[in-house]
Amino acid sequence: MSAATTLEVPAHAGHRSRPFAWVQQSLTLAWRNIIRIRQNPEALADVTFQPIIFLVLFLFVFGGAIAQGAGWRDYLPFLLPGLLVQTVVFSTMGTGVALNDDFAKGVFDRFRSLPIARIAPLVGAVLGDAVRYSLSIVILMGTGFALGFRFGNGVGYGLLALVIVLAFALSMCWIWVWLGLSLKTAQGVQGIAFLVMFPLTFGSNVFVKTDTLPGFLQAFVKVNPVKYLVDTMRGLMLGGPIQKPLLITLVWMIGLVAVFAPLAIRAYRRRT
Repeated sequence: MSAATTLEVPAHAGHRSRPFAWVQQSLTLAWRNIIRIRQNPEALADVTFQPIIFLVLFLFVFGGAIAQGAGWRDYLPFLLPGLLVQTVVFSTMGTGVALNDDFAKGVFDRFRSLPIARIAPLVGAVLGDAVRYSLSIVILMGTGFALGFRFGNGVGYGLLALVIVLAFALSMCWIWVWLGLSLKTAQGVQGIAFLVMFPLTFGSNVFVKTDTLPGFLQAFVKVNPVKYLVDTMRGLMLGGPIQKPLLITLVWMIGLVAVFAPLAIRAYRRRT
């Protein structure tokens, strides 16, 4: 029996007069998403194999050329923080694809009949996908450590960097929640996601320093939120400027949630 059909929300969860009842409901639905991952482990392919493939590909295949002749061991500390950002950013689109698929299968018809807050299924989907993002972080960092990467600024700052990139992913995924509820097919969500993700990640300082790029591309990179998140990761993991890129990253995170969470809720209300 699927996770959707076995989902049970406590009877008292539907009383909207209870303060913060939506929190318990969201956590219940998040657990439903985690159970679905356990029942469909192949859905984790993008967050398990992709980080390893990208790291090996860009470190050993392209690393020598990109790093201008430097050895892969010298390039690894520069590459890994940026690749961490790229991996987690790419993982966020899975939230919108899964939501769109749930609507197509009628799962949300079941949710609509339950006495739960409107926002609970959306928050539950986001929180449930935090497991996927965390898994991609653990796998990429584990592979990096196996290849010789070490935190150059202390373990505490390194762990803080992982928390920040996870928080950014949870903020950014609201874009794909909104698109997942607005577009007709999961393929459409995935197609638009790739059109957005590739310029954001490859048109940034993930693989090379900003000052090595052509002038017109530098102008784009300097307004790209991925650039400031990568700078934050490198500053925390390796040492370097932290305050300015971290502040800009936090502003982007707040802005993404403030803009796209209400849009996602509005789109959800239209569809239900």
